[in-house]
Amino acid sequence: MWGNTLAELRRRGGGRTESGVFLLGVIAGKRRRAVTAIYYDELDPDAYSSGVCVLHGDAFAKLWARCRSLGLTVVADVHTHPGVALQSGSDRTNPMVAREGHIAIIVPNFAAVPVQQARLGIFEYRGGHQWFDRTEAHATGYFYNGFWG
Repeated sequence: MWGNTLAELRRRGGGRTESGVFLLGVIAGKRRRAVTAIYYDELDPDAYSSGVCVLHGDAFAKLWARCRSLGLTVVADVHTHPGVALQSGSDRTNPMVAREGHIAIIVPNFAAVPVQQARLGIFEYRGGHQWFDRTEAHATGYFYNGFWG
């Protein structure tokens, strides 16, 4: 699923704009398992029109309706950046899901190949615009992408 998600982010952004996706799945204790995805522009056709990811209007109502219909929840959001995978001020102050424990993953270089796991920005929301840095350098093994996941 991860490889397909990255390829789709790359395609949707076209190497020119940010693109994003919500990973839907199940949460069991501290483990999250993504089983499907819904891209920001499926929820809001204008999500990438400014060059950065912005969801307008009823995008979140559509997201929560989709989660309810599938019996799933948002396990993470993923979006691309043009350079390194650091949180922007906007990323820090406007979490896509402002719920403690939410995971935000930033993919560098608009998801251009190769995407190295060690270069991902992985951040866990703590509430009050505070985040834990879960990138590989700070939390080895926090993110697993493999067959036995």
